Amino acid sequence: MPEDDIGLEARLDEQESFEPPAAFVEQANVSEEIHEAFEQNWPAEWERAANLLSWNSEWDQVLDDDNEPFYEWFVGGELNASHNCLDRHLDDRGDEVAIEWIGEDDDRRSYTYSELHEEVNAVAAALRELGVEADDVVTLYLPMIPELPVAMLACARLGAPHSVVFAGFSANALAERMDAADSGTLVTCDGYYRRGDPLDHLQKAREGLASVDGDVTTVVVDRLGEDAPSEVGAEHVFGDLRDRHAGATVEPVSRDAEDMLFLMYTSGTTGKPKGVKHTTGGYLSYVAWTSHAVLDIKPEDTYWCAADIGWITGHSYIVYGPLALGTTTVMYEGTPDYPHKGRLWELVEEYGVTQLYTAPTAIRSFMKWGAEYPAEYDRSSLRLLGTVGEPINPRAWKWYYKHIGDESCPVVDTWWQTETGGMMITTLPGVDRMKPGSAGPPLPGVSADVVDSRGHPVEAGQAGHLVVNRPWPGMLRTLYQNDERFLDEYWQTYSNPDRDEWVYFPEDGAKLDDDGYLTILGRVDDVINVSGHRIGTMEVESAIVGVEGVAEAAVVGGEHDITGEAVYAYVITADGQPETESFREAIVEAVETDIGPFARPSAVVFTPELPKTRSGKIMRRLLEDIANGDELGNTSTLRNPDVVHDIETAVGEE
Repeated sequence: MPEDDIGLEARLDEQESFEPPAAFVEQANVSEEIHEAFEQNWPAEWERAANLLSWNSEWDQVLDDDNEPFYEWFVGGELNASHNCLDRHLDDRGDEVAIEWIGEDDDRRSYTYSELHEEVNAVAAALRELGVEADDVVTLYLPMIPELPVAMLACARLGAPHSVVFAGFSANALAERMDAADSGTLVTCDGYYRRGDPLDHLQKAREGLASVDGDVTTVVVDRLGEDAPSEVGAEHVFGDLRDRHAGATVEPVSRDAEDMLFLMYTSGTTGKPKGVKHTTGGYLSYVAWTSHAVLDIKPEDTYWCAADIGWITGHSYIVYGPLALGTTTVMYEGTPDYPHKGRLWELVEEYGVTQLYTAPTAIRSFMKWGAEYPAEYDRSSLRLLGTVGEPINPRAWKWYYKHIGDESCPVVDTWWQTETGGMMITTLPGVDRMKPGSAGPPLPGVSADVVDSRGHPVEAGQAGHLVVNRPWPGMLRTLYQNDERFLDEYWQTYSNPDRDEWVYFPEDGAKLDDDGYLTILGRVDDVINVSGHRIGTMEVESAIVGVEGVAEAAVVGGEHDITGEAVYAYVITADGQPETESFREAIVEAVETDIGPFARPSAVVFTPELPKTRSGKIMRRLLEDIANGDELGNTSTLRNPDVVHDIETAVGEE
């Protein structure tokens, strides 16, 4: 390690804090007064978020908490998300670029706000012709191509909630989500490129549709042209529908603030994905405000969130937040190291990117490849850096700050979830000092704490459970068609309904320091975070035990240098089933088929037994210790303590 890195590394170990650069402070969208303003006038101060939007009807009440925890925000207000992201910008920003898209094959498309408006109107008219009406859920099974945000905004224009299914999900996962959402319309594509190879996405979509209950109207985007492995058959062709309705005008449907904007399915501890419901007024206000306050987005920026729209980060901070503010948002189809390891920095230089928001997983990869790659390109346009998806360790934070931002860009380390809609805990870049390793304080208007198992606040520096003590506009309203699970999953643990005390528990561990900064310690439930993708252990276990020859399985998360966590599967085979490499591959293939390649186990360990308590409960903690090579905890409560050492030996032989 170079000498200057050693000095900075030592300071970070002491959690030295960094002041935001003076040049940034002078132009920042928010100033110090914002913290005090929210504390003095909560919740009315959230009107500043709603005022970033255009409303057809003003709200009568900022927050209705009469039916906790089923909160309602901006009650009585009406608006349309598509209008807010497009129409209202046409006079001032019509000729400015809304979306810059770069395909992996270097296909490039730029959409001005006027062009995007025309495209969205045409697609909305086409969907309406196919029978899509307000409140119909439309499933979008698309990769990172421009037709995805176009379809999202077209749905929003019609008042039809969209349900985006990540393109990496399997056919089974698509079918499960379409059935759960009662969705009768699917927009998908023929395929897309990954590391130069065309992938057959249409065939996967067809396999999923074969398991969907009821009739489905299917629209297919032609992404691959002559490279498409499967030809479009009975499905509608996206481009033909769009062209047939070119020049159409679809008036945006006025939606109540509490009407659903979209569904997003996320992993849960029961193995059944949860349909998180986000509404139009509160969600859109919240992502616009956090984009303004935390990402410091201005209309003249060229902003890049290097996530996938198939996850909540892409919804909030590629599509809705940036477009609501009238800026230029960058979309990239490919991977960071194709066709070369300097690809991201090449694009930063070419497009003059002003903010970069990416995951610690990517940053750890950049570190591994070496600082020489970003050093080859001009990154002086960058004004702010952000991280999302999982906690970032101080060493990676330091590398990002120094080698990407040249120590002149504030770094916002943001904690939030699918369920929160937008950022909850982070530094404000022009206001707060930065502490590498700590996400920061709760945002103004957000109240969070760290508590013990009885719900009592812990002392500074002690680990506990993160809780949120009051509502916020971007919060999920419920789980789709399952209010009971909504209460059980998020509100049961620490709330006291008898005293009207409602506490949201996101199932993350955390520590709070003397300055009110929160360090996120990771999940406390049975969900593994692989590269920012939340994977339920029960989902993976269900896929594994579905393989003929598997008697039992236990899945845990283990530490991984690049992905943060990795999937470790411990498998007991049925009598007579050989523990061969081909059988191990069959197990991995089953996980990829049922869930997707991103859930692929890093290790499949065959074991004659699993460590269980005398009551029969699997001691997953011990399996995590083994996966991480940690010293084993207490095994005295096991009915079969000897098996732990057998598993250790098996892992060592992997």
